[in-house]
Amino acid sequence: MATASSIAAEIREGISAGQYRYGTRLPSVRALAEDKEVSQQTAAAAYATLAALGLVRTERGSGTVVTAGRSAHAHLGSYLPPDLAKGKAWQPADGGEATEQTTLVRQLPATKDMFDRWGIEVGAEVVERTRIRRIDGLAVQHKLSVMPHDVASRSPEGHEGIPPMLAPVGAAPLSPPPGVRMAQWLGWDIERTEVRITAEPMTPAAAEALGVPQGTPGFRVENISRNSAGETVFATVTTTPLHHTVTMEIVG
Repeated sequence: MATASSIAAEIREGISAGQYRYGTRLPSVRALAEDKEVSQQTAAAAYATLAALGLVRTERGSGTVVTAGRSAHAHLGSYLPPDLAKGKAWQPADGGEATEQTTLVRQLPATKDMFDRWGIEVGAEVVERTRIRRIDGLAVQHKLSVMPHDVASRSPEGHEGIPPMLAPVGAAPLSPPPGVRMAQWLGWDIERTEVRITAEPMTPAAAEALGVPQGTPGFRVENISRNSAGETVFATVTTTPLHHTVTMEIVG
């Protein structure tokens, strides 16, 4: 059965593709519910999600109208910071204690979605890892990482025990020495990283981890790192509520 999130995603894709143009009046809540075979409450929740993203406007007596045009892609350019090791994870804006916890580590065959989004061959053995970051005990970030098993199983020189990227649930996260990037520490051949930042409904897993209703809009920061052969080394998807801030520093 369709959910509010899936219905909102379908309409959102239609708006992005130009199927629903700016000013288009969408079906009433009742008509949408009948078409998708869901309750009117579910249909209304789908429209509420789209409204929160600024894609539609619902007014009593006027129905729901599309308030966005086709999607656009703004590429800000390519930059090479002088020291990538200075990049920091999400930090409290005004003090507080930041902690991180691994909540899932599993091995599975790569899915078609992983191929479509990140270029990982379908059926290839990958490791999927989820971490939750908290500020003063409150979950503020859900981070999903996916990488080929042969990449995840690498260890830095002199390291004994489980490879850092395969540390089990509950284990303290392993970090490289100060001033060293994780990719350098583990010997990954990373030539470039593509970053996509969007505002869209959270996945069910992210919504549950962050303690918000399914379909709640959030920032989705997607990183895809590839090696010199163009192969995907790893992909990460970071989700956080919209009231947080995403920044980037450009040097030079």
